[in-house]
Amino acid sequence: MLLNTFALSLAAALWLASHAPVSGAEEIDHWSYAGEMGPAHWAELESGSACSGSRQSPVNIIRTDTKPRTSDDRLLELNYPSVTRILSAANNGHSIQLDFEPGDEIRLQGEQYFLRQIHFHSPSEHTLNGVRYPLEMHLVHSNTARDRFTVLSALGYEGRSSPVLKQFEQFGVPEMGQSIPMAMPIDLSAIFPPTLTPRFHYSGSLTTPPCTENVNWVVFETPFMLAEEQVERLQQNMPVNNYRDVQPLNGRAISLIVH
Repeated sequence: MLLNTFALSLAAALWLASHAPVSGAEEIDHWSYAGEMGPAHWAELESGSACSGSRQSPVNIIRTDTKPRTSDDRLLELNYPSVTRILSAANNGHSIQLDFEPGDEIRLQGEQYFLRQIHFHSPSEHTLNGVRYPLEMHLVHSNTARDRFTVLSALGYEGRSSPVLKQFEQFGVPEMGQSIPMAMPIDLSAIFPPTLTPRFHYSGSLTTPPCTENVNWVVFETPFMLAEEQVERLQQNMPVNNYRDVQPLNGRAISLIVH
């Protein structure tokens, strides 16, 4: 079932619009990562914003404080085809975003979520045991019938070149307000670690306004590797430090899926 057969909820529509490909003249910035429109003021910038809520993201994940569970308790299935097509790479003024053909999906606890886009934060938004990584990649999936997102988070560290990033870099990294058509096949499985465990699950929010608290977060403990120059190319075309700082857990449990 294609995503566009559903009507997006208001919160989802606002968030997807803020991450949509734009041409420079059409973009209207109503929030940023610094100054008077920065994260400290997000709750004031948008009527109905949840940015001051009690279940916000990202968070600092302390492994020793997590609750071990099995995959059966938090079942995750990646049902991506062997070849997925990137339609475009866009710079929406907040991040570099890759948009995909509809149809690729995952299942979390038996519920279906369709892949909408991938985008990047540098440095990372989530931290592991207080460590902030050079890059974080978010694979955003939505179930609009349930008005929920599932975001898979992969942390990146500097080492050898990432073949996945190298593929789309052949088209160039888009500059502010630019969208580059690609129609490029990609194997999404190459993004993930060899096994899907260990990983962390918790309930949180979007990390950008309106910070809606309707997100299932899955953060992989094993990071992926990319070259220093790949990190730098992304950084050069995104706002400096395009991350939100970690938020209080406020009693929320983080599950550690170990096998």
